[in-house]
Amino acid sequence: MTIAPGLRAEVRLVVTGDDTAESVGSGDVPVLGTPRLLALAERATVEAVAASLEPGATSVGTRVELDHLAATPVGREIVVTAELVEADGRRLAFAVTARDGDTLAATGRVERAVVDRERFLARVTRA
Repeated sequence: MTIAPGLRAEVRLVVTGDDTAESVGSGDVPVLGTPRLLALAERATVEAVAASLEPGATSVGTRVELDHLAATPVGREIVVTAELVEADGRRLAFAVTARDGDTLAATGRVERAVVDRERFLARVTRA
């Protein structure tokens, strides 16, 4: 299978108390915490390329730039979209956006590297 720009995925979440900055330890307000938003962005990137990876391959995060622009309160739905914009060998770069209704809640860029799962895990478990 080919990994080429244009692959996309969307992740949706209705924010609960477990997703807030208070709960994840990144602040003291009851709105979607930035670490939780980042996890959603990474999940969207994983889902965007999962079906295009060769058997035995996976992708791992290598770099993140995320601008958290607007607060999303408990009970609102956040929609995070990732689109593959560059595929250079093993390096993958994604444009990420997050929306709370019509409000742009976040924008960013996530980079991942395609790796052989077994070799990657073998290196990690030796450390």
